[in-house]
This record gives sequence, C-alpha cells and structure tokens, in this order.
Amino acid sequence: MVSRWLDPPRTRPRPALLSAHTPRAIRDALVGSERAEFEHDYQQAMTESARTLDLTEVLKVLDVYRELAEIAQRQGPEAHLRMLEAVDRLQRGQDVPMVAGHLHKAEISARLSR
Repeated sequence: MVSRWLDPPRTRPRPALLSAHTPRAIRDALVGSERAEFEHDYQQAMTESARTLDLTEVLKVLDVYRELAEIAQRQGPEAHLRMLEAVDRLQRGQDVPMVAGHLHKAEISARLSR
C-alpha cells in the first residue's frame, strides 16, 4: 500500500489554475532588488521551518512579499523600479525631484472631474 505513494508518478500533475499566492508567483511578480531579497528571506525562512517544523516565518515572508508583488504589478514594473530607485537615493541622502502635495491634489481633482 505504501509503495504506490513512493513510486514516481508517470506524468507530472499540473493544476489548472495557479494561485498568485505561491512562492513562484510572488517571486515572478517582484522586480529589482525586491526579487533577490525575497529569494534570500524565503530560503532563510524555509531553512528555519525545516529545523523547527514551524511554518510561521515562511507564511510571514509570503504575506509581506505578496503585498509588495501586488503593489509592483499595480504600479507596473517600470514605475515600481523608479520608486525603488528614488527610495535608494533618499536613503543615501541624495536629492530626488518631488512635486508639491497641492499640485498632486489639483491633478487628481482634474482627472476625477473628466
């Protein structure tokens, strides 16, 4: 009875739909340094969970990076990369071009009134 579970399947089963919550889907949706950071954090969490038999840290990593992946996809990869570059420049104390809040508010109001 147990041997049938140990025999390799003849064909690899493939799900009809893949969830956006799988580690692969999350990694594929990330851009720039966030992808490498995810791979590192996920590997560390998996190593720890294998040692402790506790998936809590793995699930936390997936939740954090799933949100980042959703933001990146919503903004579009190029816009998200520009945002990451701006954050990096700010963290290094460099100037970043900015638009005053009242100008953004006026632009949003104009777009909403169309």
